[in-house]
Amino acid sequence: MAPRWIFAVLGVLTVATAACDPVPPPGGDEAPVLPAWHPLTLPTPPGPPGRMLLRDATACAGRWYAIGGVADADGGTRPAAWTSLDGATWSVVPIAAESFYGRQNVLYAAGCRDGELAAVGAKTGGAHGNPRVSTWRQRADGGLVEVSASFETYGGPKAVNVSRLAGGPAGWLVVGNRSSGAAAWVSPDAADFALVEGVPELASDGRGISWAFDAVGVPGGWLAVGGVLPAGRIDRDPVAWSSADGRSWRRTSLSGTDRYEELQRVALIDDAVVAVGLRGTAFGAWRRDGDRWVAVGGFGGTAPSKVPSVDGLVAADGRLVAAISDGASRSVWTSADRGGSWQRMELPGPVPAGADRDVAVVAVGRRLWIFADDGVRPTVWSAEMPVDGRVQRRDERPR
Repeated sequence: MAPRWIFAVLGVLTVATAACDPVPPPGGDEAPVLPAWHPLTLPTPPGPPGRMLLRDATACAGRWYAIGGVADADGGTRPAAWTSLDGATWSVVPIAAESFYGRQNVLYAAGCRDGELAAVGAKTGGAHGNPRVSTWRQRADGGLVEVSASFETYGGPKAVNVSRLAGGPAGWLVVGNRSSGAAAWVSPDAADFALVEGVPELASDGRGISWAFDAVGVPGGWLAVGGVLPAGRIDRDPVAWSSADGRSWRRTSLSGTDRYEELQRVALIDDAVVAVGLRGTAFGAWRRDGDRWVAVGGFGGTAPSKVPSVDGLVAADGRLVAAISDGASRSVWTSADRGGSWQRMELPGPVPAGADRDVAVVAVGRRLWIFADDGVRPTVWSAEMPVDGRVQRRDERPR
């Protein structure tokens, strides 16, 4: 998962505005149910002993991957990744770092394209203590190798953050933010990313400051999501961007209110795109059918004076699963109607919010995997997905 680096809010020229449908109130207040979680084990990576870190996970053409790192007692870190052919038995992925900071990376964003894995990692360092970002691609033997890049590709005086990675029909896309606003990095093969910054409609302009959180590959190119802080305002409005090649972008402003709203994660489900983000003091979903965005179900709530976030969003078997942090603790929610309504799924144990604590979700068919890092030790769990509008309880046997 992307680190919670908070630097500045970053906007965009409006070219299309979605219909202003009424915004649904938060839902999902019914009592949560507890799936029949089954614990799984990740092997310890080779090298000096330390605490394993889990940051993101993905399923990729018949394989499962989890990424993160290992932290030693002195605060040093190194990248780590794991893979599985069945989602149950895991092995360590070989990793070859090419740079000083690459050897200290913690991998936090994973993506898949045509059966191949790619990842983004970072390590805070240097005179100014900024994240030193690297991307990683999969070798023919299945291992991950660091991709060499110039310092200013991801860093330099204009750097803000590098957020998420996505594979799609057009290749690979990384989204993040520069001092000019929302930005992107594009590559046909994850071997060399080109920075796209300061471009019309993606970058900030006189109408507001833009910020990109996530992206997904869609037929015909890419769709990215985020928010824009209009001039003279203190709350963001939700926006989405579309592009055929990742280099030129078109912005759509979603129906907003006078509350703080932004899209933080996005997923493709069936023939629709669903994004989840903040909606005032709760979380909400927005769905795009065709060219029209509609605000749909709301859920959960945020802790006062805390920093809430959507940590993951995946789709499988007609269902969405979202991992969120209300600023105090993390939880997982599911929707069977493309974001129209949500139900909380109780985790196997509490995962508090805060630095070095994360929850990642993966779903394949009716099966769900939870990768949790509570800041002390990582745990991995698997369970059946909801069936017929309900979640399987612990005392029910998997089919």
